[in-house]
Amino acid sequence: MNKEKLRIVIVGCGRFCKFFVPLFKAHPVVEKVYVCDIRKERERDYMEKFDVEGYESFEKALADPSINAVAIFTERFRHGQMVIDALKAGKNVYSAVPCAVSIDEMREIAKLVKETRLTYSMGETGVYRAPAMYCRREFKKGTFGKFVYGEAQYNHDIRNMEGSFKSSGGEEHWKEFAGIPPFFYPTHSTSMILSSMPGVYATKVSAMGFAGSPRTDIYGRTGQNYYDNPFSNETMLLHLSNGGVARISENRCVGWMSPETYITQFYGTDGGYEFSVANHHQTHWDPERPGKVIMKCVTDELQPKSIADMIKEDYDVAVQKIADTAGFMETSPVQPTWRLPKEFEGLRNGHNGTHHFLIDDFCRAYATGKLSPTNIWAVARYNIPGLVAHMSAMAGGQLMDVPDLGDPPADWEVLDYES
Repeated sequence: MNKEKLRIVIVGCGRFCKFFVPLFKAHPVVEKVYVCDIRKERERDYMEKFDVEGYESFEKALADPSINAVAIFTERFRHGQMVIDALKAGKNVYSAVPCAVSIDEMREIAKLVKETRLTYSMGETGVYRAPAMYCRREFKKGTFGKFVYGEAQYNHDIRNMEGSFKSSGGEEHWKEFAGIPPFFYPTHSTSMILSSMPGVYATKVSAMGFAGSPRTDIYGRTGQNYYDNPFSNETMLLHLSNGGVARISENRCVGWMSPETYITQFYGTDGGYEFSVANHHQTHWDPERPGKVIMKCVTDELQPKSIADMIKEDYDVAVQKIADTAGFMETSPVQPTWRLPKEFEGLRNGHNGTHHFLIDDFCRAYATGKLSPTNIWAVARYNIPGLVAHMSAMAGGQLMDVPDLGDPPADWEVLDYES
């Protein structure tokens, strides 16, 4: 148990970080919150908006013995090395997604966490979204039997985001974001399937990419982006360690808005789960009617109450509201809100009610000395398949082996999602 409270520097005062500063400030395990950004005008804006102090630089924070944690909200390709530097400096780390864009960086992070026993937690929203919570619970109960096949996707059209990224981080930030291979950022999708079956991981992958985006200024092999990436959309088939198969899609140029991240199908030998825009259904074999199944609607458990009520009143109005991101800030009954600190009550949430859980996981992991559910060994299993899948797509769908970093140390307990 850590009796010392967290004194944390939040690095990167961009468009996303603003959701999390109030949560760090409110958590009972946190004593002091600072913000830091290389663009000092953004840092000052955060200082005024959230009534926190600024900090000179990330590097100075690592050298300061009074700081025992950092939260990294910088550009995606910087996460891995910054996490490594922080762990080497003896700091606990919360990182936005992805963990890293290099398998070697993830190996180094795992090595450092194992050696130092410092807390590392990645803020992956997918593990707390309602479909993942539901499938994890039902799979554990045995409702579905042996896993056979699942599908998940993250649809996030880049054409809707250019203005906000340029206004937040400038032209260079937009260039870094635009054109990044979709599978460098796969964890919103992979985590939903894999977290439903703890201990299961991908062993092989084959992937294909869509190179027909109308944004020829962003996607291409000849310098349109930092990665010489031609694909706006990528899809992979994963062979899993339990014998099952999963289809994962990451789409950045597709006519879709919301729901943006969801499990479409999750099938086992004895039952399954399906979702289509608004309604959620579960099925399992009927023991009293051989060859028949019981199908039930579980929408009331998996949608926020406001959305579930709307669906019953007028389906067409409801699905349009969902398309307009209704429910983005709300939790659903299946999510374990009872385990959250009372200090979070009334604070803004996001990504379908997941933000509160992510900050609580990091703080509880630090306080208890246990591993966060999104520890490095878990998130490497979400992250690495995408990096290999992009190589497969670039090679025309070649089947490739997926490296696995293994399970967490046997003597290190992992926090439960629900308690």
